[in-house]
Amino acid sequence: MQDVITPTALENITRGEIDIAIATAKKYPRSVQTFRQKAMTMATSDAETAASCFYKLSRGGSLIEGPSVRLAEIVASAWGNLRFGARIVAEDDKFVTAQGVAHDLEANVQMTTEIRRRISGRDGKKYSDDMISVTCNAACAIALRNAIFKTVPFTYAKQIFEQAKKTAVGDVKTMGERRKGMVDSFGKMGVSLDQILALVQKPSIEDVGLAEIELLIGVFNAIKDGDTTIEEQFPPAPKVVKAEVNGATVAAADPAPAAPEEKKQTPLQVFFALDAQVKKLFGKDASRDLMGPHANTFPSKLTEDVIHELIAAFQEKLTPKQEVANAAPNQPQ
Repeated sequence: MQDVITPTALENITRGEIDIAIATAKKYPRSVQTFRQKAMTMATSDAETAASCFYKLSRGGSLIEGPSVRLAEIVASAWGNLRFGARIVAEDDKFVTAQGVAHDLEANVQMTTEIRRRISGRDGKKYSDDMISVTCNAACAIALRNAIFKTVPFTYAKQIFEQAKKTAVGDVKTMGERRKGMVDSFGKMGVSLDQILALVQKPSIEDVGLAEIELLIGVFNAIKDGDTTIEEQFPPAPKVVKAEVNGATVAAADPAPAAPEEKKQTPLQVFFALDAQVKKLFGKDASRDLMGPHANTFPSKLTEDVIHELIAAFQEKLTPKQEVANAAPNQPQ
């Protein structure tokens, strides 16, 4: 007959594991210089990795930016002598509460943070089990990020954060290339040059500098990750027509704009539309799982064959959900 481990025995085992970990941390202390070198190398290994280390959004007339979950993972890995994790600690009909914990074994500093996420729709109906699981994972990721950056002083990570942005943005020598790259990337999303210039408040693409490129990269990543939408960041501008009044040409709003001609979507535009639906129904993690090894690659850099494969995967994921949720198949979700 197997022995039953009592709560007291389990507590002793856990305490013993932590004591050993603390003793090991004291025996092999970290080097801040080594931490910075390792974290900097990982965060700036290439432009795509660097871009994933920060988010930046234009919202309500203000810029919002900060370190991402990916940067928190890099910092925790390079910091060393750190125990960290996250779990769901509460769930009711409307919300789940995630708890993130980070324990610096060497400094004996532990921080705990909690994040609440809604698991019910506007109609009050609770999400499906699959969506609740995805929401829990997202809440845990955010809670863990917050706990890590409360335990590891951000003053040590700030230089890495700033350098990651510089690596992603480039410099004066690569500015033209970055401009063209962002125009091309947004163009494949269906965003026009005029909309891009309206976002960065510049009269021409030649006036777009490094600060504007940083904003564009942050917005592009936010759209790709599902933090925002194309419509939120690039609202359509009112159509302006010219009319002749008393011999003078003036501009006026078009009172009855003609319906735009329906354009055939490119494979990348189809991909973004399906990706947005997957994230809305199942969450970001579901999209990343479907993309597999391409999850950290800018979609605009994927080959057309890969795009078509991902479109098929997204359609397969969405079909059963839409059949259940949509009684009228011809109506958009």
